[in-house]
Amino acid sequence: MQKGNIGVTTENIFPIIKKFLYSDHEIFLRELVSNAVDATQKLNTLASIGEFKGELGDLTVHVELGKDTITISDRGIGLTAEEIEKYINQIAFSGANDFLEKYKNDANAIIGHFGLGFYSAFMVAKKVEIITKSYRDGAQAVKWTCDGSPEFTIEEIEKADRGSDIILYIDDDCKEFLEEARISELLKKYCSFLPVPIAFGKKKEWKDGKQVETAEDNIINDTTPLWTRKPSELSDEDYKSFYSKLYPMSDEPLFWIHLNVDYPFHLTGILYFPKVKSNIELNKNKIQLYCNQVYVTDSVEGIVPDFLTLLHGVIDSPDIPLNVSRSYLQSDSNVKKISTYITKKVSDRLQSIFKNDRKQFEEKWNDLKIFINYGMLTQEDFYDKAQKFALFTDTNDNHYTFEEYQTLIKDNQTDKDGNLIYLYANNKDEQFSYIEAAKNKGYNVLLLDGQLDVAMVSMLEQKFEIVYTKFKLHFYQEIFERFQNREASLTTVETFAMETIQALGCPTINEFASFMRISPPNAAYKINSLIRKGYVQKIQSAHDKREYHLQVTQKYKDYYNISNDYVHAVTERIRQRFSPEECAKLEEMLTIINQELMPEVDLGHSQTL
Repeated sequence: MQKGNIGVTTENIFPIIKKFLYSDHEIFLRELVSNAVDATQKLNTLASIGEFKGELGDLTVHVELGKDTITISDRGIGLTAEEIEKYINQIAFSGANDFLEKYKNDANAIIGHFGLGFYSAFMVAKKVEIITKSYRDGAQAVKWTCDGSPEFTIEEIEKADRGSDIILYIDDDCKEFLEEARISELLKKYCSFLPVPIAFGKKKEWKDGKQVETAEDNIINDTTPLWTRKPSELSDEDYKSFYSKLYPMSDEPLFWIHLNVDYPFHLTGILYFPKVKSNIELNKNKIQLYCNQVYVTDSVEGIVPDFLTLLHGVIDSPDIPLNVSRSYLQSDSNVKKISTYITKKVSDRLQSIFKNDRKQFEEKWNDLKIFINYGMLTQEDFYDKAQKFALFTDTNDNHYTFEEYQTLIKDNQTDKDGNLIYLYANNKDEQFSYIEAAKNKGYNVLLLDGQLDVAMVSMLEQKFEIVYTKFKLHFYQEIFERFQNREASLTTVETFAMETIQALGCPTINEFASFMRISPPNAAYKINSLIRKGYVQKIQSAHDKREYHLQVTQKYKDYYNISNDYVHAVTERIRQRFSPEECAKLEEMLTIINQELMPEVDLGHSQTL
């Protein structure tokens, strides 16, 4: 029997693992099962090139629960005593202290950086044994034991078959990992698509009024998931079935995109456009990131553009490390290339569907709209492509591309300068009379009632340099009532000050003073009055502790709460007095007046009446 100390440059690696990695301790199972799969795949490779001439036999990796243990077994290449010394006992851990301090809350970064996959076992185990035998002819089986200190023992034993058994003696504070349901949950999360069969216990069947084990292994994974196969081999039903497996109880997806690229990086995957019923669904089902079929995370921000995080599905890339950190994602050039590629593939797929089956595209537009609009708002290169297939919908449910709609209205809806006037409503029922009045005059009215349509209008104004006329008029009832309440009243100057703070968006006192064209002391005096009334609060800057920003309070927001009844009453009276042409003319006049009164404020090409 050999005894020794594990070679680390820090005094003791195991308290470090326990202390810094404990919050992520469930990843031990992913690491150990992945190691077993790697060992199995290496044997397959050696057999394919003729370096291993024995029988491969059953290569299933087994995960078994004992009373106090978890055992992960494989029939891969195994280890010799010399290899244990090299790969297990000698841990290159130079510069560890600085790194650990930097990444003390990121288990993935530590384990990935130092190659400590095996040692993640000590996050949950008080003792670990390796029983292993190399595939090499005449190899001697050995047993390695460590109790969570740098000390270890290694001894020769008898073992009939090649491969390794990793036995974890679970610590008292980690007994949850001895529960069948907990291990089953983790295997499903991390190992569902590993390329080697993973067995967890035996299949069960209902017999004599109870569940009993059969002799058949309970294989928990699909070794050839859909994204690893060729699109030409797959049917629509295959894609729908896989989506159902990923997201049980979800509606069928709208479309999907099969990703497959070999250069300049490796990437496979399938992205789905889901039917969105609520924001909760968007937050619940996310894109899953894999590395060689090993689950990494469902937080893919930085890998795909923000707007595509709304999609569902799978991305698998060996160029994104298994133990990925956010800082890595932000700096790695391959990740940036992957993001660009995915954006292009999505836009190309949408363009293809639009071109080849416009009827289907229009039928699904209401579901696709949120993804496309979000992309156009947040990603310039996607806007350039999407403007060719993004649609306007009018109040008659007709669909037009941006260019088609411009052609439709250019002869009948322009102002005196030749600018196109886009008439739109955001509620067909409430604004029915306005819509009918416009139609009777030969105008077309768009329906913009989506979650992002307000933002889209603002962006398209700049893109098109157009004039928008809204038939929805906003009035604040409190503006007319506020002086009736002495405690809550604001003077005219204070009202303008409050509106300035809102418009500037959390300005400093100096920025406020500059805009109001008053001295900083005078500005501070006015701000203190508003603070006493409860309408303004000071927020300390995150970048400069000496600097404070002004922010309106909820009291102020409530003060200007919109009264729907009042709005409807006023808009109805105005509707009876003004035609759509007059609304457009009035808007033009108000724009000119505002520009003369406040030339420093860019009001764009439109105003909301």
